[in-house]
Amino acid sequence: MSSSNDQVFIPMSQTNTNGLSGTTSNDLKSFTEGAVLSFHNICYRVKLKSGFLLGRKTVEKEILRNVNGIMRPGLNAILGPTGGGKSSLLDVLAARKDPQGLSGDVLINGAPRPANFKCTSGYVVQDDVVMGTLTVRENLQFSAALRLPTTMTNHEKNERIKMVIQELGLSKVADSKVGTQFTRGVSGGERKRASIGMELITDPSILFLDEPTTGLDSSTANAVLLLLKRMSKHGRTIIFSIHQPRYSIFKLFDSLTLLASGRVMFHGPAQEALGYFASAGHQCEPYNNPADFFLDVINGDSSAVILNREDGEAAEIEEPSKGDKSLIEKLAEFYVDSTFFRKTKAELDQVSGVQKKTKTVAFKELTYATSFCHQLKWISKRSFKNLLGNPQASVAQVIITVLLGLIIGAIFYGLKSDPTGIQNRAGVLFFLTTNQCFSSVSAVELFVVEKKLFIHEYISGYYRLSSYFIGKLLSDLLPMRMLPSVIFTCIIYFLLGLKPVVESFFIMMFTLMMVAYSASSLALALAAGQSVVSVATLLVTISFVFMMIFSGLLVNLRTVVSWLSWLQYFSIPRYGYSALLHNEFLGQNFCPGLNVTANSTCSYAICTGEEFLINQGIDLSPWGLWRNHVALACMIVIFLTIAYLKLLFLKKFS
Repeated sequence: MSSSNDQVFIPMSQTNTNGLSGTTSNDLKSFTEGAVLSFHNICYRVKLKSGFLLGRKTVEKEILRNVNGIMRPGLNAILGPTGGGKSSLLDVLAARKDPQGLSGDVLINGAPRPANFKCTSGYVVQDDVVMGTLTVRENLQFSAALRLPTTMTNHEKNERIKMVIQELGLSKVADSKVGTQFTRGVSGGERKRASIGMELITDPSILFLDEPTTGLDSSTANAVLLLLKRMSKHGRTIIFSIHQPRYSIFKLFDSLTLLASGRVMFHGPAQEALGYFASAGHQCEPYNNPADFFLDVINGDSSAVILNREDGEAAEIEEPSKGDKSLIEKLAEFYVDSTFFRKTKAELDQVSGVQKKTKTVAFKELTYATSFCHQLKWISKRSFKNLLGNPQASVAQVIITVLLGLIIGAIFYGLKSDPTGIQNRAGVLFFLTTNQCFSSVSAVELFVVEKKLFIHEYISGYYRLSSYFIGKLLSDLLPMRMLPSVIFTCIIYFLLGLKPVVESFFIMMFTLMMVAYSASSLALALAAGQSVVSVATLLVTISFVFMMIFSGLLVNLRTVVSWLSWLQYFSIPRYGYSALLHNEFLGQNFCPGLNVTANSTCSYAICTGEEFLINQGIDLSPWGLWRNHVALACMIVIFLTIAYLKLLFLKKFS
């Protein structure tokens, strides 16, 4: 980063730039002075289930225990061994932890967190959640469009984006794609800075980061922390968890919180931590990294701990597990008796004053900076760009559809109006129906692949669930299911020589689209909320296999026993296949040269399309055709409603 970037600061606009309703000059003044976050007697317990079925037991595990502290403007690090509770504490402070089992208070400048705290604060997750098919600038534009109020002009928003890019040192890669698992993009450090930029758009006074150095080399990690240090000098309160930082990073810390087994080992100025541990009898060796030393002491394998044991009078070495537990308890008790704790406690009492407990305030309904239509527009726009940025998912599907249509057209080319035409027509229509179903399996990725991105953006107040859901359907599901249906119909209909009626052509196209939409809706209903694509794909595939049995070709539905025949009403291929048969066979004659009306010798042979339809149990009236489309439409509505409800009740807390 150049030194010139040090002076770049994103000023607060006089308008409502944070997306808050009614931001006043007092709010701006409090921001420039910096926000002080205090947490009082934080306890967090979770219930874990173990065993199988009837033998399952529920065990309550304590994650955090009586955690107190104050985070002021500057770099506030939360350090500790794996499983010590640092990420849990960070989520609690950021109001992103499930309130079930949580107790204690978190205050901002002595007042409870506002209802939309998750929207106005910044939170950078450990795994960078930015759209890889978009450029850095486009990702920031998306954040600005949805999180900044509509009272700001586009020019003001673009200036804000430009300032963020300059502050983060992303000017050279601003118009480069972030990159996906299939395409190369920006470097790891630049991707992390882009994630930070997504949160800086709202100019938050408090910024949370979950292990911002994860996956970065030491040099890049140091550069990211230097960036955060510069940002903290502008009055931001930056709180982050970190695992084993190097010394050049450690010396940047203003405040240090050490956690082990959910208990506080130390909380205070980072540069005074070494002296504190020395007073506890743990002397750091020369040239040893303080962060490594603290973790070694907590884990009980520090050379300082071993030396202290050797200096004593024949102290017996305890078992590792008991020794660790005893050491953690001693360090926790030593901290409670220290001047650091007494000083912190006095400051907490002063900050809280007579404030009553209002721990449920942080979990009220989110407020949004933009309208439903505005969110729908930008979500659809981003989804469409993402679709075009994934040629293996969009272009490849179109090419495969064209090739498959040509192959099927060659196999069934020129259907004849004789008994063989009956079998060939029934076969190709069945193939078209089942192909539409199985090609819709790819719809499971719509919500599964972007699950982490959706959860992060949703709880950060980017958009409503309804706008996200409808936007994804309009920009991704509709075009990707409609296009193959149109291509198939245009290629196959004329190659096969199906009924030469304009109405029948468009009915076939509409039927294939309805089958594709209903199959995709089923895929979404089964896949919504799933974390693994393979599991969702397996469930959808099995469902389609059972539906295919009751489609009407493999078994005559009139012959199915009554206690199983009800399953046919849940078969998507059955409705599509029946509609296509009705559309194609009605009015056809498969016994050329034979006057069917004057000769009844065809009592055991099928000579007309009507006879074939009756044999299949299909109603010959117009309602016999359109009731299939009505049934498919009802299934689309039901399955999409299930998918929406699963997303609505999806666990969005960590």
